[in-house]
Amino acid sequence: MNAILAWAVHFALACFAIAMLCALIRLLRGPAAQDRILALDTLYINGMLTILMLGIGLGSAVYFDIALLIALFGFVASTAMSKFLLRGEVIEP
Repeated sequence: MNAILAWAVHFALACFAIAMLCALIRLLRGPAAQDRILALDTLYINGMLTILMLGIGLGSAVYFDIALLIALFGFVASTAMSKFLLRGEVIEP
């Protein structure tokens, strides 16, 4: 890995860490439940992108599979939480 790519990976990791910190603050201080769900959605997306950057930096393909799983579970979780807030139940009888 050349020096510019290594620098870019480290810069991206720092930016994602700052974004995760901002999302965590919104998750804890959010005035409404909708804000907290959106902050949690942003938090898992930034976590997924952090893992992708680690995979690029370390040159390992395992991190891409882990990021794919995080994306799938995060999408299902945010959809379920949104549906729960909308209707009060996740699975309709």
